[in-house]
Amino acid sequence: MTNRVYALTKKEKFENDWALKDQIRRAAISVLSNIAEGFESRTSSLFVDFLGRSKASAGEVRSQLVIAWDQGYLAEDEFKEVRDLADKVSRQLYNLIQHLERSDESGHVRELPEEYITD
Repeated sequence: MTNRVYALTKKEKFENDWALKDQIRRAAISVLSNIAEGFESRTSSLFVDFLGRSKASAGEVRSQLVIAWDQGYLAEDEFKEVRDLADKVSRQLYNLIQHLERSDESGHVRELPEEYITD
């Protein structure tokens, strides 16, 4: 999603609206950054909190996409593609939050077992 946001905001019309371009890029960056920051906190409760912030940033991206589309910066297919990506990210985060909140573990975030790590 972040890569698509960056690609679309490089288009001439969008690129000239520096405030919206900066805001949507920051929101897209926040999605990934909050996931990483929450995971590194090493506690499930903080991780869930940061995942909620990440989900909110995905909502912010969707909102700003509507503004960009209304201003004529995006074609309808571009708008729908990235909006759908942001919606998918939001749903995935919701499912992860639900999983962590139902989890009856130690309250600590764990690294993946070695068999799940690929080179």
